[in-house]
Amino acid sequence: MLRTKKALIAAALAVLAVACGKEGSPPVKGPSPDQLPDYKVESAFALPNSATWEKAKRRGRLVVGAKEDQPYMGEKDPASGRYSGFDIEIAKMVAASLGFDPAGIQFRTIASANRETALQNGQIDYYVGTYTINDKRKKLVGFGGPYYMAGQSLLVRTDEKDINGPQDLDGKRVCSAAGSTPYQRMQQDYPQADLVAYDTYSVCVDNLLTYQVDAVTTDDTILMGYAAKVPEEMKVVGAPFSKEPYGIGVPRTDTALRFAIDDALAAREKNGDWQKAYDVTLGLSGRKATPAPPIDRYPAS
Repeated sequence: MLRTKKALIAAALAVLAVACGKEGSPPVKGPSPDQLPDYKVESAFALPNSATWEKAKRRGRLVVGAKEDQPYMGEKDPASGRYSGFDIEIAKMVAASLGFDPAGIQFRTIASANRETALQNGQIDYYVGTYTINDKRKKLVGFGGPYYMAGQSLLVRTDEKDINGPQDLDGKRVCSAAGSTPYQRMQQDYPQADLVAYDTYSVCVDNLLTYQVDAVTTDDTILMGYAAKVPEEMKVVGAPFSKEPYGIGVPRTDTALRFAIDDALAAREKNGDWQKAYDVTLGLSGRKATPAPPIDRYPAS
């Protein structure tokens, strides 16, 4: 009886999401555009040593890779096409520091598995989308930041009693995004879990609500966003079991752009823009802000 009720609620949620334009995603929720901070554009800024910046200047706008299905982080409203969330605000404040009007950014949705390729092929100028900095990825792309420290966690249904941390996942069906750091960690550290992968976390959440998987795993920032939208149906359990420093991905050889982004992040944290952006986005999920980690201005290689 309980399972039937849960399935019916999940089906209703899916219908609502389809009405909003994307199956499996709770409806977009967050501040209206007039509640978001304004970021002062550095109109005199120039970066002639950056091929990426020069290309964007000639184009007249930045093209930024992002996620579209992560509540309070990077989410796209199918009705208006507007992107919102903490990552989106980070992208906008960096754009302003680089001399571009944030309103002119062309956001492009890029799946986790395709981020490095998009940067390498010049499809995007930089990428802001819960992108964990690690040594393996540094061999393929550059990273500005980090601008936030997250941690891997677990999302389960509210009636789940047996899963309270990764130690409880043996034999459980666990869903994550293909190519993501959490997916790779599950493969390496928790091989007894029955791992399922999709391109987006919204599909994982849909499968959780319809009892096709037992848990969804990724960064706590993403999971708390989903849980905050339907708290009667889902909850985040256990303490984070990793450290995920979020960085801004750039082409690997464009060190000038990477350092300029580092400077932008440091300045925006100092002047309060970072905190303002957090408060009206990820802060709405109930997650308390943790101080931005020290910026890693690692040398060019």
